[in-house]
Amino acid sequence: MQINGVFEGGGVKGIALAGGVSAAMKQGHVFHQVAGTSSGSIVAALLAAGYTGEEMKELILRAPFRSFLQRSPIFNTKIIGPAARLLIKKGLYSGEALEFWVNQQLTAKGIRTFGDLKPKQLRIIASDITQGKLLILPDDIEQYGIDPRKFSIAKAVRMSTSIPYFFDPVMIRRKIKSSAKATPFTEQFYYIVDGGLLSNYPLWVFDRETDRDDIIPVIGFQLVGKSETPTHKIKGPITMLEALFGTMLSAHDERYIEQKNRFRTVKIPTLGVGNTQFNLSKELSISLYESGFKASNDYFNNWSAEAYEQNYEKYVLRIN
Repeated sequence: MQINGVFEGGGVKGIALAGGVSAAMKQGHVFHQVAGTSSGSIVAALLAAGYTGEEMKELILRAPFRSFLQRSPIFNTKIIGPAARLLIKKGLYSGEALEFWVNQQLTAKGIRTFGDLKPKQLRIIASDITQGKLLILPDDIEQYGIDPRKFSIAKAVRMSTSIPYFFDPVMIRRKIKSSAKATPFTEQFYYIVDGGLLSNYPLWVFDRETDRDDIIPVIGFQLVGKSETPTHKIKGPITMLEALFGTMLSAHDERYIEQKNRFRTVKIPTLGVGNTQFNLSKELSISLYESGFKASNDYFNNWSAEAYEQNYEKYVLRIN
């Protein structure tokens, strides 16, 4: 059966999403279109490129996560170095290593730009903090004078995963016509960051295109903690930023999920792992994968096409 998949962001916990994908595929489900935010955008991109859940597991287990957090020596001085980089670059780490890694994996499948995929096969969510608006990539990149079909998928993933203050924002520079005769063009800079700032679980992204006579089920894969209301231990500026971003990721979409979307959400326990816990052991990574596999397997074991259509009509179509 064909399904559209939506993947929530959750930092290093994305391997749990790969487990969810693997269970869905083993039950015979085929992903028609996919979308994701932050780490969910990585899973969505790899899935669109042709990777299976099992293949994603191996890629993520081998991923050099610590290399994603490298800084140039000038910014490695204790206290002063990170603070200086944050002030100058607007982030503790660049994000370039992550983009390079994603591009490597996609290129291995012969995929580089959105034009290498089918139209609307992949959507990635990012946030333009200059204009204060949500972006659905690749379509919205056209607003900046960039051809959506030629736009790099790895660059879009980097935008979506650029956690504010943790990774540098991605800057888009655009020349704009000026009314002044002396300077016919002026440069405008746009800063793009993590899509989780505005929608960490974009389950709504396919609802606008649904044909009532041809409903492809939209199934979301959401990462949930051990408790409904996790607490954050704040010991300084860095942990405060992590707590701020963690709250932002989980809180604003949760009410939307609870009210009308439980029937189409696979809730994956994340075993207490934090979003920026890049030093995960192999054993814990495998446990996350298995958690995603079990949650997805249980969900699809109890899934009914008839029940889905009834709930979709009741909770989504009537509201939209």
